[in-house]
Amino acid sequence: MAKHKDKEVKTNAMRILDKNKIFYETINYECDEFIDGLHTAEKTGAPVEQSFKTLVMSGKAAAGGNRQYYVFVVPIAEEVDLKAAAKCVGEKSLEMLHVKDLPPLTGYVRGCCSPLGMKKQFPTVVHESAASFDKIYISGGRIGTSITVNPDALLKVTRGQYADIIQHNER
Repeated sequence: MAKHKDKEVKTNAMRILDKNKIFYETINYECDEFIDGLHTAEKTGAPVEQSFKTLVMSGKAAAGGNRQYYVFVVPIAEEVDLKAAAKCVGEKSLEMLHVKDLPPLTGYVRGCCSPLGMKKQFPTVVHESAASFDKIYISGGRIGTSITVNPDALLKVTRGQYADIIQHNER
């Protein structure tokens, strides 16, 4: 289902999209280590407002309980509103997953975390602004690779939801 310019090695994110017959495009760029989403958009020419980052958070575990993990997909220039995000997923509070805990939990390292293809599917929330675009740019699952995908298709495959989960600065 993908549109490729040359033969490339598929990531888990791409395999999931292929399996679900969801069209996507890959964008590869030169990068040896983590760069933030704004720099990625600059390198690839992707519109900032259509470029999204993937953040993994956990609810605070109750005594003796297991932690629940959540995936939030937000515009690269925005910050998550922790209270709004927690309310959206039914938690009292959330905390960002520490960068060292990302690979064992998701299979991804910082800078290439995609909402698709993690070791386990976690509840996923995509910021509602994504719904206004035909396609959004997300990580392709490895450093140096982005993919474009229709946001409604992304929600379908992640069994996610749209919500307003970013900080709004009152002026």
